[in-house]
Amino acid sequence: QVQLEESGGGLVQAGGSLRLSCAASGRTFSNYAMGWFRQAPGKEREFVAGINRSDASTSYSGSVKGRFIISRDNAKNTVYLQMNSLKPEDTAVYYCAARPWGSAKYNYWGQGTQVAVSS
Repeated sequence: QVQLEESGGGLVQAGGSLRLSCAASGRTFSNYAMGWFRQAPGKEREFVAGINRSDASTSYSGSVKGRFIISRDNAKNTVYLQMNSLKPEDTAVYYCAARPWGSAKYNYWGQGTQVAVSS
């Protein structure tokens, strides 16, 4: 089992920045690829960004590429999402998730943190 806890959400004006953190506990953090997802009201949950075990490879959805940066610190068992140039359409609950290396499925999820961007 892996337990995940997000923090860092809040209300920010358009054009501003926020940094989300996700602290992991339980199994060996470095055995998992990590991802950030989000779900806006009335919409399905969508992939935002992912990072492999060693921080050597990252991926982003087209809507956030160039504005968001995912990173991880395996010594601190934490994954981050730096969100810059925020837009009102980035408003959502943001979730971090863990995927066992070699698996295609994210098996573990946090409770989410709310991000609201005002225009």
